[in-house]
Amino acid sequence: MRLTGECFCGEIAYEIEGALFDARSCHCSRCRKAFSSQASSYALVNADEFRWLRGEELLTTYASQQDYGLQFCKRCGSTLCGIYRKQVHGITLGCLNEEPDIKIGKHIFVGSKANWEVIPDSVQQYQAHAPDTV
Repeated sequence: MRLTGECFCGEIAYEIEGALFDARSCHCSRCRKAFSSQASSYALVNADEFRWLRGEELLTTYASQQDYGLQFCKRCGSTLCGIYRKQVHGITLGCLNEEPDIKIGKHIFVGSKANWEVIPDSVQQYQAHAPDTV
């Protein structure tokens, strides 16, 4: 399945020629600040199935930790993806143009979620990283 995505202003676009996997929602205080939301919702992608279509020169990278970072549009501020060792590792679900055939399978860092947030009981929850998280 081919998926496409873009930032809010539309200057940066990408495509994925493959399946998304391991969708999750992170509730840590860092994601709340980075995404201005109660959580970040993203799915993993194989780096060799991802490519930028336009606007790559408008990408800005914020290195959040050693080997990890976020890439966003320096014009509109949309966070498009997470990187691991300088390769796209996961994409934010909110920037996709299509509705992917994927559901959030886990909520991570619920131990530090905002007290005003309610998480559905039907999805697996972890106080910190899930056991299989990189």
